[in-house]
Amino acid sequence: MSSWESYLEAHQPRFVDELLSFLRIPSISAIPSHAADVQRAAEWVAARVAAAGLEHVEILPTGGHPVVYADWLHAPGKPTVLIYGHFDVQPVDPVDLWTHPPFEPHIIDGKVYARGASDDKGNMLVPILALEALLQSIGHLPVNVKVFFEGQEEIGSPQIGAFLPQHKDRFACDLVLNADGGQYSETEPAILVALRGGCGVQIDVKAAKMDLHSGLYGGVVMNPIHALVMILDSMRSRDGQITIEGFYDQIRPLTDLDRDRIAAVPFDPEAIMADLDVPDLFGEAGYTPQERAWARPTLEVNGAWGGFQDPGIKTVLPSMAHAKITCRLVADQDPERIVQLLQAHVAHHTPPGVTATVTPLPFRASPYLTEGNDHGNQVVREVLVELYGREPYYVRSGGSIPVCSLFQQHLGVYSASLGFGLDDERQHSPDEFFRLASFRRGQTAYCMTLERLGR
Repeated sequence: MSSWESYLEAHQPRFVDELLSFLRIPSISAIPSHAADVQRAAEWVAARVAAAGLEHVEILPTGGHPVVYADWLHAPGKPTVLIYGHFDVQPVDPVDLWTHPPFEPHIIDGKVYARGASDDKGNMLVPILALEALLQSIGHLPVNVKVFFEGQEEIGSPQIGAFLPQHKDRFACDLVLNADGGQYSETEPAILVALRGGCGVQIDVKAAKMDLHSGLYGGVVMNPIHALVMILDSMRSRDGQITIEGFYDQIRPLTDLDRDRIAAVPFDPEAIMADLDVPDLFGEAGYTPQERAWARPTLEVNGAWGGFQDPGIKTVLPSMAHAKITCRLVADQDPERIVQLLQAHVAHHTPPGVTATVTPLPFRASPYLTEGNDHGNQVVREVLVELYGREPYYVRSGGSIPVCSLFQQHLGVYSASLGFGLDDERQHSPDEFFRLASFRRGQTAYCMTLERLGR
């Protein structure tokens, strides 16, 4: 057993206690009243990376929630690795669906239950512990290391796009290891090669200056809810095609290798339908459900409202109606361009008698794509094969990690995902959990990866 492996084994009880302490901080970035908690989480992380032996620890302001920086740069001639993760978490509603309070972590059957356990505090703490084990056991790191731990990933990292160019020299590196990720299963590894980007808008449709009596004005004045339904219906065809003019123009087509890799990943549509209790799957014609989920763009109505909502009847024509729309985007779609296309489409399809306003929402993420054969992913593949005893799947994510495309854009580097969350761990849902076996396995994986990168 290596010296760092012995260190990890000896200190595992303390590491688990530290994870529980970290999870008790309600660092919900989406809720303004929790801003102080996000700051407190940043302070916890800064103290923990300092205790691990990193230097030049700073909590950097961004104009929003902060970024924690630290480094260890005493390996001349070796690559510089930037380790990424986030310490903010999702909101916890509905609270009554949690078995235990979301910020009072509980360990049951080898799983720690708490908000942020899997996404991303458990995964983010893993590389810090690996760095400590290496420094304490052999006295140095195999490579130069910097860390970028942020507090705003769960709200789309809105300030990071402006923050990162101002700190390019500080974060300059040869590759990124991204701790905000997962594996396919407890026995099957995965290499993440793509993330979808995204954007969003709110549509506000206005008719009269006030709600109107439907008996007096029905059939005379356009109902804004009807108008909104017409606008929304114009955006998608019945076979799942998005009908926004120009929406598909920038998309990089899937190659045969792309489709072969996606098809190689196990997918059971019948099991998905049973699990979700839906009668059928739906989406863009010409693509498999897995291709649609990972490698094709979407346009979804996330919410629509207007008019009378209470029990009973109120015979009115409402004065306004509203909808929120988000799109998931794939390489090489530009979020700003898609917002412009949405605005033009709504303007063209607004019926007479109403006005429609399209307001961009603070959600912007460029899509991210790597072939998976960059040096970082090659090393991660070697480590995963050794840990799992089999080749990894090459997977994509339907979600977004905005900072990956920002690292690519501003630092010129790819991100190799090295996280150990699993899809069943209820990220963003009540009773989120993280397997302590994955917490332990990840520590070994990071030590092995850093050693191999140092060769």
